[in-house]
Amino acid sequence: MLLLKNCTAVELFPATVTHATDIVIADDKIVAQGENLSSLYPQAQVKEMNGKLVMPGLVCAHNHFYSGLSRGVMAPIGPCPDFISTLKNLWWRLDRALDEESLYYSGVICSLEAIKNGCTAVIDHHASPAFIQGSLAVLREAFMHVGLRGMTCFETTDRNGGQAELLAGIKENSAFAQLIDREKRQHPQQYLVEAHIGAHAPFTVPDIGLEHLAAACAETGRGLHIHVAEDRYDVSHSHDKYGLDPLVRLDKFGLLGEKTLIAHGLWLAPQEIELLNQRNAFLVHNARSNMNNHVGYNAQLPAVKWAALGTDGIGSDMLEELKFAWFKHRDAGGLAGTDKFLQMLYNGNLLLERNFGQPFGRLAAGYTADLTIFDYAAPTPLCADNLAGHLAFGMSSGAVDSVFVAGRAVYQDKAFVLEVAPLYEKARIVAQKMWRRMAAL
Repeated sequence: MLLLKNCTAVELFPATVTHATDIVIADDKIVAQGENLSSLYPQAQVKEMNGKLVMPGLVCAHNHFYSGLSRGVMAPIGPCPDFISTLKNLWWRLDRALDEESLYYSGVICSLEAIKNGCTAVIDHHASPAFIQGSLAVLREAFMHVGLRGMTCFETTDRNGGQAELLAGIKENSAFAQLIDREKRQHPQQYLVEAHIGAHAPFTVPDIGLEHLAAACAETGRGLHIHVAEDRYDVSHSHDKYGLDPLVRLDKFGLLGEKTLIAHGLWLAPQEIELLNQRNAFLVHNARSNMNNHVGYNAQLPAVKWAALGTDGIGSDMLEELKFAWFKHRDAGGLAGTDKFLQMLYNGNLLLERNFGQPFGRLAAGYTADLTIFDYAAPTPLCADNLAGHLAFGMSSGAVDSVFVAGRAVYQDKAFVLEVAPLYEKARIVAQKMWRRMAAL
């Protein structure tokens, strides 16, 4: 049992700030929050916080850990004047170059950097066409090695190998969900990683693929994780080939529900937003990725009932993502306040709740002890009414002091609890080998 003494307890939505309070953790749960709890829990180990900010863990709701070794990639990349050419010339070549070793170290490095930036959980969307079977188990091993909570799935598609590739992706998604079910029964204390059923995007998944995806979701009890309308091409392709809006097409196969995660959704029609809301599905906004790919801005964010923030492979710095999401919204003439984006940051915890079946996102008894601790010296008073202003205009991931996942410290006093230098050294070697394979494609 651990008692965090003299905390500044912060909850994101509804925003609350409680000064000079204690938080007690036992195993993987919070058991109490309140003033002067030492006398009530005399057996607890006491860690003095000296006013540091303690908040429920930050969640990156959409990421691509397979891109972890792409930084500064030194392989010839053809011209990328539009989004589709960027996919073909860069990302679809990189994912074909992945093997078991490069995927593992990509997952490890991304997990380390997510934790260092204050994330306690990341929802991943994976692709490695040359290494499908067993790839998700390798990613789970990377998450577990570092101690990061997460979810992952395989991007089902027929873009490289037709129906055989599509069926292999379905099989990998289902097999991984079954693996997680076995682990939950046999080793519940190691339950840090969950499964989605993944697909790349509607324009690379034919109707037979959607049928298989719907069956996999029903059989495993999981939800779909898919890119939709990231670029206008996805919409025009759906209209031309199927005569339907992309989300209407997914809903035709029963693929929209409360566990569904739609990434991007920039070019959804208003009636699709209404459908998304009716089905209680999530839309994950990735501001920096959208800007980097020059695909446009989602002006309909305020109309989305369940919206969260992700990065789409651009790291896992969620405070940076919050800032960009807010500033881009303002630049686009949006009228939503910073509280809307604070709620989107919080909503990643609701995604975890729906999929893990346990409570996240509060500093209250019974909630999962995934915590991010900041050593932030506020230059002005910090309270619930101005919390969003502090996060959007002041705090940064550089202030992350400690991270707890399931009640266990994985990053403490600005240092990892495991030796990370050898992991980075190995990753640099593995990255160069992957780049050479990529250059040959």
